[in-house]
Amino acid sequence: MKPVITTEALTKQYGSKAVVNCLDLSVPAGSIYGFLGPNGAGKSTTIKLLLGLVKPNSGSIKLLGREINEKNRLSILSQTGSLIESPAYYGHLSGFENLQIICTLKNVPETEIYRVLKIVRMEGQKDKKVREYSLGMKQRLGLAAALLGNPGLLLLDEPTNGLDPAGIQEIRELICSLPNRYGMTVLVSSHLLSEMDQMATHVGIIDKGQLIFQDSLAVLHEHSRLQLLLKTDNDDRALQILKRSEISAEQKGGKLYLRSAEDSLVIKAVSVLAASGVGVLRLSEQQMSLEDIFLHLTGRQVSL
Repeated sequence: MKPVITTEALTKQYGSKAVVNCLDLSVPAGSIYGFLGPNGAGKSTTIKLLLGLVKPNSGSIKLLGREINEKNRLSILSQTGSLIESPAYYGHLSGFENLQIICTLKNVPETEIYRVLKIVRMEGQKDKKVREYSLGMKQRLGLAAALLGNPGLLLLDEPTNGLDPAGIQEIRELICSLPNRYGMTVLVSSHLLSEMDQMATHVGIIDKGQLIFQDSLAVLHEHSRLQLLLKTDNDDRALQILKRSEISAEQKGGKLYLRSAEDSLVIKAVSVLAASGVGVLRLSEQQMSLEDIFLHLTGRQVSL
């Protein structure tokens, strides 16, 4: 798939600190690209760079196949929708009236309002004052504003921040529907790895301003080494016996794991333990979670 976003050696420094450091993004058309990393990793700054809200120190940006410069920036961004941090509204106006103002700013016909309200399932709340909206409704209104003009590219910065589980589910389902139903490409940033596991088709992981992984979600999961959880009636003794028999095993969090799920190794492990009088109670396959993969890639826990 042809990339809708491409950056080459994109760098942004504040003083001597590189907040974004030689970033090479490639976001395929029609994908939901999960832009992952802990708080402070450089996600929001990258999105602001893509939108031209912050100027890079070096590097290039292509959106929708065109390299951004001062002359074409506005025409390219007119085909882009965005929701950055908490959307700001006029609380004394209704949701519909707030969208009318944005239509004027975007030079979009007001008939678009009904279309985007239907997409975010807000038709019934359009006449209510925004100050009476819940946080989830405000986020949906922010998405509606981003969808005005039917952009080909949508940039969302932490869109589920502060939402309750029901609100998170609503926003997630909405985002997942956009590529197939409306032909959009979506870049969504988050520090919640579990969220991206349920939403993204492709993933980029940024840490301390540097891209440490970029590929499809399926390839990311290939990094998740399959291992076997081994429950016995004496795990400490079982570990000693397995090590003496040169069978690769380890204890983590009080649980015993075989480091490989190969059939021959499992057969050997069970036979050795049974011969030594250790009872094997159960075996179960364990896949590394996204959090475990992040720890493996970065050498540190991700903030959740």
